[in-house]
Amino acid sequence: AAGQVKIVRLDKSSMCQVQQRQGQEDMQTDSDSNDTEPKESKRALKGVLLACGIFVCLLSYGYFQELIMTGTWGNDKLGGTQISSLFLVMCNRITSMGIAVLAIMIKRDTLMPAAPLTAYCAIAFSNMMATTCQYEALRYVSFPTQTLGKTAKMIPVMIWGTFLARKKYKLKDYLVAAGVTTGTTLFLLTGPVSAKHSKDSKTTLIGAMIMAMYLFFDGFTSTVQERLFKDRKVSTWNQMLYVGLLSALVTGMGSQGGGGVPPYDANLYMHIFALSMSAAVAQIFILLMIRDFGALLFATVMTTRQFLSILLSCIIFLHPLSGGQWVGTCLVFGSLYMKTAINVWKK
Repeated sequence: AAGQVKIVRLDKSSMCQVQQRQGQEDMQTDSDSNDTEPKESKRALKGVLLACGIFVCLLSYGYFQELIMTGTWGNDKLGGTQISSLFLVMCNRITSMGIAVLAIMIKRDTLMPAAPLTAYCAIAFSNMMATTCQYEALRYVSFPTQTLGKTAKMIPVMIWGTFLARKKYKLKDYLVAAGVTTGTTLFLLTGPVSAKHSKDSKTTLIGAMIMAMYLFFDGFTSTVQERLFKDRKVSTWNQMLYVGLLSALVTGMGSQGGGGVPPYDANLYMHIFALSMSAAVAQIFILLMIRDFGALLFATVMTTRQFLSILLSCIIFLHPLSGGQWVGTCLVFGSLYMKTAINVWKK
């Protein structure tokens, strides 16, 4: 009987211990769930702030880009289309270099090149050419046309990826590319696409050719960038510094040689500084967005930004779009959103 009493007492004590452990686990679970909610709220708030930062910077970049290229500046009333695109690219690169140096000093990284300079040269050249073509196109086509044309960059990226990186793309990628191509073609054929100061059909053709060059160099940049730095531990800031340095040297010499430095006009240079700063600061928000939220959310943000850029330009600079052009625009961005939605659904 005494032995049975001891067993009962042991059972009761063990049951008490089990109940205490279960209570502690329940309390821990409740505390974990309570801690998770503020973390998720902070993460969502951070995502919203980063998206807003990208919107503000890149919408400002588009606004100042069009303002500079369509305005008149200086006592001689120099037209924006007479300002050298190389000079604008040089200003952009010098500003991005300053941002990169500041970031490297804060992170205490090395200022020395992390890869051979020849690796930076190909990227610097193609990136410089892409940005130059982007500015040059505004001499011949409207800003909405230029922005919509830039959404077709996935097509040359797929072509370069197939030939250089031996990548294989899925059916959905080709369907999205077909949707973007169809929408862009519809936009070009159903309404005005020329810049306001240039109504000649020949200049429109020149603008289309320049945009094709932009897509060629921009697709080459992203593909080669991925290949050259895949096996090298090159930070984004180090890459931005030396790509900017090499681009600034080439565009600086080109601006001086071609007489492309515009006469002093305080408003003009203030706008050029704002243009360069908005592009450079946008890179910071873009890097943080990709690092913390991934490429899918970033793609959605960038697609929305491009649509808002077209809408803002039509409102501020009074670009009339026909019904067919709005249909083409919706088809392009609908295809891009569909691509992102499919990727999200698969995950």
